[in-house]
Amino acid sequence: MYVHREIKSKFEKNESIYGSIALVGVRQAGKTTFLKEEAKIRKSTYLSFDDPDIRNLFDEDIKKFEKQFTDGYELAVFDEVQYCKDAGRKLKYLIDKGKKIWITSSSEIILSKDILSYLVGRISIMRLYPFSLKEFLIANNQKEFIKEVLERNIWEHVSFGGYPKVVITKDIENKKQILKDLYETMILKDIAKTFSIEDITSLEEFVRYLAINTGGLISFDKVSNDINISFQTVKKYLDAMEKSYLIVKVRPFYKNKLKEITKQYKTYFLDTGMRNFISKSFNIEIEGKLFENYVLSELTKAGFTPKYWRNKSKAEVDFIVEKENEIIPIEVKINANSGKIERSFRSFIEDYKPKRAFVVSYKNFDKTEKIGNCKVIFTNVFNLVEYLSR
Repeated sequence: MYVHREIKSKFEKNESIYGSIALVGVRQAGKTTFLKEEAKIRKSTYLSFDDPDIRNLFDEDIKKFEKQFTDGYELAVFDEVQYCKDAGRKLKYLIDKGKKIWITSSSEIILSKDILSYLVGRISIMRLYPFSLKEFLIANNQKEFIKEVLERNIWEHVSFGGYPKVVITKDIENKKQILKDLYETMILKDIAKTFSIEDITSLEEFVRYLAINTGGLISFDKVSNDINISFQTVKKYLDAMEKSYLIVKVRPFYKNKLKEITKQYKTYFLDTGMRNFISKSFNIEIEGKLFENYVLSELTKAGFTPKYWRNKSKAEVDFIVEKENEIIPIEVKINANSGKIERSFRSFIEDYKPKRAFVVSYKNFDKTEKIGNCKVIFTNVFNLVEYLSR
């Protein structure tokens, strides 16, 4: 069963402009499946650069590679080409020769200056993530649903994440095994190998530390002391994990540097199922920080870059989304049935006077209130993304 991906319309628009596309994102998010589906109507070829014969010919003689693997095809799909020698210059050569190329990569190393600088103006960069909630519902054939059905599906999506293979697998133990296999591949290949990390034990300890402390402010000194690794190693590991799409960094939002806090960022996991596997915490009840991570993940998949707000009086708002010069605060709650608006949230609204604000909850409570001219909307995560995407 092929699941329609929300990226499709934007992909088709960008492809009509550029022809060549680089589709990047975490391993097994469905990049190759999506591109093969889009390529069906064309005479195309798919090339995996994990194949040593393909990779070696690309490395040694690009003209022979062109003749052997791309001549006669309208389109070529290259999987993980970034590990090849001088990939940027050779891709530029092929594109300038009129070849239409779609590239996949599980690491943002494809966006490095050694590759991307050759391709500016020739290729569109797009990202594909594990299934969003909307895609998850489609995969589970949920077209119409009542409140209880939506909550049950959100619970499963929060607990086991959105990797396509995990979603379509129904047995819970099999889901966990797939997450385990994925994690080991990401740690050993996408992170350790790509970023030349030799101490796998300390890397895994660091990853688990972040999973247990998801949504926390990152203090390099504290992390160094807690797990006995150097400041430089903390920075290297964070950079590698972000560029391999394991984690998302959330930076602070501030307008008034005198009143608002610090440049420290928070870290969340892109996929909550992966976070749960790493922290060994598949719980029946969803905890507050886990649901906060889930909302962050859904906002990221929808194309937003959320920030958090905190002032020196320790008033805090979970996420701030900026859209077309509009500032939109978002507070995350497990249960919003009381309809209560927290003092920190109210403080931000009074200071920044946004037109709208959201309280998003797992146990949904539909309600609208007004604070001055700001409409405060209580809703669920599915409707939150719908509201913001309009």
